[in-house]
Amino acid sequence: MTFAQEVISRDGLQRLGTIIEDGDDLGELLALALRAFLELMEHGMVSWETLSIPFVRKVVCYVNMNLMDASVQPLALRLLESVTLSSPALGQLVKSEVPLDRLLVHLQVMNQQLQTKAMALLTALLQGASSTERKHMLDYLWQRNLRQFIYKNIIHSAAPLGDEMAHHLYVLQALMLGLLEPRMRTPLDPYSQEQREQLQALRQAAFDPEGESLGTGLSADRRRSLCAREFRKLGFSNSNPAQDLERVPPGLLALDNMLYFSRHAPSAYSRFVLENSSREDKHECPFARSSIQLTVLLCELLRIGEPCSETAQDFSPMFFSQDQSFHELFCVSIQLLNKTWKEMRATQEDFDKVMQVVREQLARTLALKPSSLELFRTKVNALPYGEVLRLRQTERLHQEGTLAPPILELREKLKPELMGLIRQQRLLRLCEGTLFRKISSRRRQDKLWFCCLSPNHKVLQYGDVEEGSSPPTPESLPEQLPVADIKALLTGKDCPHVREKGSGKQNKDLYELAFSVSYDHGEEEAYLNFIAPSKREFHLWTDGLSALLGSPMGSEQTRLDLEQLLTMETKLRLLELENVPIPEQPPPIPPPPTNFNFCYDCSIPEP
Repeated sequence: MTFAQEVISRDGLQRLGTIIEDGDDLGELLALALRAFLELMEHGMVSWETLSIPFVRKVVCYVNMNLMDASVQPLALRLLESVTLSSPALGQLVKSEVPLDRLLVHLQVMNQQLQTKAMALLTALLQGASSTERKHMLDYLWQRNLRQFIYKNIIHSAAPLGDEMAHHLYVLQALMLGLLEPRMRTPLDPYSQEQREQLQALRQAAFDPEGESLGTGLSADRRRSLCAREFRKLGFSNSNPAQDLERVPPGLLALDNMLYFSRHAPSAYSRFVLENSSREDKHECPFARSSIQLTVLLCELLRIGEPCSETAQDFSPMFFSQDQSFHELFCVSIQLLNKTWKEMRATQEDFDKVMQVVREQLARTLALKPSSLELFRTKVNALPYGEVLRLRQTERLHQEGTLAPPILELREKLKPELMGLIRQQRLLRLCEGTLFRKISSRRRQDKLWFCCLSPNHKVLQYGDVEEGSSPPTPESLPEQLPVADIKALLTGKDCPHVREKGSGKQNKDLYELAFSVSYDHGEEEAYLNFIAPSKREFHLWTDGLSALLGSPMGSEQTRLDLEQLLTMETKLRLLELENVPIPEQPPPIPPPPTNFNFCYDCSIPEP
């Protein structure tokens, strides 16, 4: 800064400007002068607006020249970029003097530095243009196949993409998507004939695919009623769809998306609408409401309408892979929403929950920066609702530090003690006893019997009881089965009292609740058969009997109980370490000292 102040105070900038304007030497001298001029200006002590028009025109000449030293043109482009971003008046001069075709020529050379500076000036010119001019400029560039060139020769170039080029591609993507902002900010006009016709086209594509006129021969009132009902089936919240599209955002952009989907994926559109409009179980997914909310969601995720960041580099190659990329992304996303709706078995009350899951699916997939829309489709469809739940759980555990190696080690040490606690609870539950129903040969649940474990855990005691009576005491039960005689525990279809029966719905319910214990009765094998009153009782009894037999307790209830106890116990043990980061690896043990002379020798007598 001190050196720059001294050079500028001694007319250094004017001297460098003279060298650049004269252009006597178009080689190394000019390159050094441009570099020095740029570095002095970047200190911010002199405004870019003070540059003269002849000076800027001379730098433009260097950009437009065909045969020019390779080191000069990147510096000239960089200088014009700074002028364009800092001075609107001089920016207009640069825009009028540097043709877009000239920048396209610079972009297509193999010199990566020249490519980057040409892209920088291009994005600066686009940022300085009005929204109408920007649209015309981008349309022209796209006609000249700039999008395809960027996708094939810059994004997928053999050379790695530099940070500066990544930033300019991010800006170009933001400006490209920004063209959608006027539609996003414009509500539907109920008096516009064109927009009314678009809504009717949307309805006809779903319900009159052959182009048949609605309600031929019907009265006007009847036709209006039929039309309103079909718009309801289409998923609009109001019988007059214009009221749904008055909200901004998404405004007319939501209508554009729906029309694009109906015209470019007609079979998927018809299937979506007809499949959901024919449901009567409140599980229908409303197409129009979903499309409107999904358009808002995509605008938020892609930051449409927000100013460009000065440092961001997170462009997505997918948006350079094809034309109409936003509408194509919507087509994939609306089908994903329908798929997720089915997976969640959602109803209208769950609409916001479904949208949260879809937001997460889209955000996670966009963060992977897929190189094409087909790759995006593949990746987002490989992220079903169940996988989203699993990822949420894993991330929650990471945030809590539960998956750090020291915590996992602590959990493993706690498991035996807590499993012993669960085993103790299961045996106490067996000692309390349970009322079971007897299943007769005709499947009539007409009798009750009671079974419990003796306090010393040696005998199962059981016997019939009358319905409505209080549970009997263990001493009053007539039958006994020593635990030592039990050979095995059987569950489900392996049980003899359900094995030979059919596969009806009632039998399937019995399979889930049935368990038996086999034991020696004289020389024959006998069975004590149970039908648990609930799934929870089934888990408690099968766990308790497994514990008595020395087998592992493998029920879902045990897994849940163990996880809950482990979480509670771990949090209690770590209370004193709250907000203290736990390292992944234990700190290294320091090496032993070079000598042990500090040890006290007790054998030496004191004087």
